[in-house]
Amino acid sequence: MQQEFYKYQGTGNDFVMIDNRQQIFDKSNVERVAFLCDRRFGVGADGLILLENHDDYNFKMVYYNSDGNESTMCGNGGRCLVAFARDLGVISENATFEAIDGVHHASIEDDTVRLQMVDVNTVEKHEKHVFLDTGSPHHVQHKENIEDFDIKTEGAKIRYGAPYNEEGTNVNFVKKINSDTFTVRTYERGVEDETLSCGTGVTAVAIAMHATKETANCFINLNVQGGELKVSFDEDKGVYKNVWLVGPAKFVFKGTV
Repeated sequence: MQQEFYKYQGTGNDFVMIDNRQQIFDKSNVERVAFLCDRRFGVGADGLILLENHDDYNFKMVYYNSDGNESTMCGNGGRCLVAFARDLGVISENATFEAIDGVHHASIEDDTVRLQMVDVNTVEKHEKHVFLDTGSPHHVQHKENIEDFDIKTEGAKIRYGAPYNEEGTNVNFVKKINSDTFTVRTYERGVEDETLSCGTGVTAVAIAMHATKETANCFINLNVQGGELKVSFDEDKGVYKNVWLVGPAKFVFKGTV
């Protein structure tokens, strides 16, 4: 059976997109998802995303990591899905959709997508790191020599180590550039490697840097391997609301496999 697919990327975080409004894709086939994401034998991507119909909102997002398993929220994937929905004619400029972590609002202008993320009620501050959930779990820690650091090796140690163990976590290393700009590199669970960008990861970094008083700004610039993202938020008594992730989301190509 031939499968039509579309490829999108957001700051180098790339995804196989499938229009599944007719429910033709076998969501139970983990091997098929992993094959499509394989960079040597398949299309190649950090994840696969299905766009599906929803009774109450513009569409539903179903996200899979490149290992073939359905996963938690993907910020860049959500932004790319908004661009995909616009290109399909499902939306025009604004969208409301449901993902695994709840309902999201978004807007798109040209190739720039603004995506509202979930509220963050808890930021765990530890001696050498911060942990929080921005739709996906994230470990955040400082690293000065971030440019030549072995992200895959060191990230894997934290991802599989205590206290995260079996469920694991995404791991973000961050270097402060100035009062409102940080460089971020992320090891993503499910991909089990560094990705060029991670939307929920930079969101976690922006909030973590504010919570630990590394910045007093509520509008943060994040430099990632694949480009630049921006995160804004409102904070009240340690609760982060009105959280927005902003950056480019671009169509790459389409095909059948």
